[in-house]
Amino acid sequence: MTKICAICGKGRKAGKRIQHHHSIQWRFKAPKTVRVFKPNLRKIDLEVEGQVIRADVCMKCYKRLRKDQPAV
Repeated sequence: MTKICAICGKGRKAGKRIQHHHSIQWRFKAPKTVRVFKPNLRKIDLEVEGQVIRADVCMKCYKRLRKDQPAV
């Protein structure tokens, strides 16, 4: 299962985690390790052309869908 939003296509991004050494001398550089930023996904049921499908949607798209729906 891929961790991608079904609506906007938001996925994983790579970045760096920096652990700062609080030392006196500059010869000790802060180690930089690669980390992954993952999207905040939620499984919801979407109605597409009369069929109900289950999709992974990021929270930004989920809030937009909830706002666009009429109040019941």
